[in-house]
Amino acid sequence: MRIASNWRDYELVDASGGERLERWGNVVLIRPDPQVIWKNPEPSPLWDSADARYIRSSSGGGEWEFNKKLPESWEIGYNNLRFKVKPTGFKHTGLFPEQAVNWDLCGDMIKNANRPVKVLNLFAYTGGATLACAGAGAQVCHLDAVKNMVEWASENAVLSGLTDSKKTRAPDSPHKKDCDDFIIDRSGVRGIRWITDDAMKFIAREKRRGNRYDAIILDPPSYGRGTNGEMWRLEDSIHDLMSGCTELLSDEPLFVLLNSYTTGLSPSVMAYLLKMTIGRKYKAEISAEEIGLPVSATGLAVPCGNSAVAVF
Repeated sequence: MRIASNWRDYELVDASGGERLERWGNVVLIRPDPQVIWKNPEPSPLWDSADARYIRSSSGGGEWEFNKKLPESWEIGYNNLRFKVKPTGFKHTGLFPEQAVNWDLCGDMIKNANRPVKVLNLFAYTGGATLACAGAGAQVCHLDAVKNMVEWASENAVLSGLTDSKKTRAPDSPHKKDCDDFIIDRSGVRGIRWITDDAMKFIAREKRRGNRYDAIILDPPSYGRGTNGEMWRLEDSIHDLMSGCTELLSDEPLFVLLNSYTTGLSPSVMAYLLKMTIGRKYKAEISAEEIGLPVSATGLAVPCGNSAVAVF
């Protein structure tokens, strides 16, 4: 397991009885985690003084129970990156801290490439990987089907000093209502292109345009909907998605990184998938493993998902 152990502004304080006790900057939250099937016999005292707790509903969903008034949002940092976080409707905060191990991995590969690198970040959420790649000097195309998430990611880019707040319409934009296509920061090599669109539709359009990428990052959801309500189920779509990404790689690819929180997609399954798609066209070293977070109260680590990477 690769463990995200370099955080200062985030801490997984304890994990017990189906919940996580987490510190986000100066705010302590309790959130459900169904895989935490154990109980800590020596729990952290912070359980009794948490600022808020997410309570699941028996009918689905849930709500936050606040023990004190919190700001609508606040900032936390990871190395040189800054992020806006806040409690959202479905237990999340706008950031998956375990992904920091992948931000570091991508950033190091880009820096060590010693050449211009173009990155495509699909299902990019609030932009952690986008910012890490841009901060390492890459050009990044950031895509998510949810417009609010793309806007949140662009705010994080501004907070991190990677872009300014001025948006310029990209020259190849389709000018469609459901597809924002912006480039921010035209200075130098680095730039971020922000797009709201369905991933499969965008891949098909990029193939027609002849656009190619040196690196591709994917963090697809288990279930979801596209910009026009298209139904997405990971097990049904992942092979076609990876095949499409294979066709978008440049003649000198650097890496492809696939993340998953879907239970059925084990590291071994993900590695096999990459070998049957990316590996059939390119010579690549493919590996896969769990990623996780250290628990301060126990010194152990909680698994938080799986990642597979093809390095060329």
